[in-house]
Amino acid sequence: MKYLAVLGRLPKLSLAELESLYDNVEPHGHELATFECANEPELKRLGGSLKLAEELPEGFNYLIDSLAELPDGKITLGVSDFRRGASPHKAQGEALKLKKILQRRGRSVRVLENKTAVLSTATSHHNQLAEKKNHVEIIMTDFGNYNLIGVQNISEYAKRDQARPARDAKVGMLPPKLAQILINLCGPLDDGSRVLDPFCGTGVVLQEAFLMGYLPYGTDLSERMVDYTKRNLDWIGCKDYKAECGDAMNYSWGEEINAVAAEAFLGQPMSQPPADTKLKQEKMRCKDILIGFLKNLYSQIDSGTPVVVAVPAWLRPSGEYSRLNLLDEAENLGYNVKKFINLGQKDLLYFREGQVVAREIIVLRKK
Repeated sequence: MKYLAVLGRLPKLSLAELESLYDNVEPHGHELATFECANEPELKRLGGSLKLAEELPEGFNYLIDSLAELPDGKITLGVSDFRRGASPHKAQGEALKLKKILQRRGRSVRVLENKTAVLSTATSHHNQLAEKKNHVEIIMTDFGNYNLIGVQNISEYAKRDQARPARDAKVGMLPPKLAQILINLCGPLDDGSRVLDPFCGTGVVLQEAFLMGYLPYGTDLSERMVDYTKRNLDWIGCKDYKAECGDAMNYSWGEEINAVAAEAFLGQPMSQPPADTKLKQEKMRCKDILIGFLKNLYSQIDSGTPVVVAVPAWLRPSGEYSRLNLLDEAENLGYNVKKFINLGQKDLLYFREGQVVAREIIVLRKK
């Protein structure tokens, strides 16, 4: 089955996530990608996609028939138009055409106003599009029309991010969406797979791993962080987890590890680009920790085990980011570096505009 994804704020990362999970991923501009999947994908498991839709290979006829045959009640209809030359007026016109067809079939229809050609994620979410059979969004593109099957639950993400009982802005605030992306970059995992985060912090990766059906296993050098992880996992309702105090550079993990997903030590928090001397010191410090971790991990995982780690990159006055350049060392330590089809390593960067310490994501597998 062919599906469409509306990509998130950093579309290259969204593409990397899709490529790690699905077949025949094809980008269409900077906002859309199509892919193939035997079973209907779950948007709540994808941190990088805002919306998912299924192809309408027979045009609107089948959809119109299915809507007309629903039990009595008003139909809520919206249109998102990604076609070349799209405008709010054109999108609204397409919605009104569909409304007239359904009205001729005896149905009452409420059309959502198009303030832009594409309905925002918030509009689609708050109007429960794709959550109810009589709440529908059509996505129109130059390569076909699609029916919305999922929209990102921004309310739930905000709750998981902001309502956790144990938070600490001083150690960085890993967004739940990015945690999902890190896990998904490991590729398809069996239900019940044990996901290790050896730099677990407040437990965001482990929280998302649990919600995705995996067994969380976390360690951290700080006893306080381990306590925060436990409190947050208890809050989310996770009972079967391990959280222990240990240094990732020498710790012996006592369980079989099926995948590793983590945000590593990002160095000192910074509010402005560091001077060259300071940057060199931070790079050496962070690199030593990461190399020590990869060496320690190698003998404790099986061949083929995925290892996905977010590592620091620092903003320079030029606007570019200076990276750790770990990939050659990782290859020499016995790891293969993941090669993507539609993007390169330079694209695997998570940041917000003006953010000094960004996150570069490295995707490895033990040889």
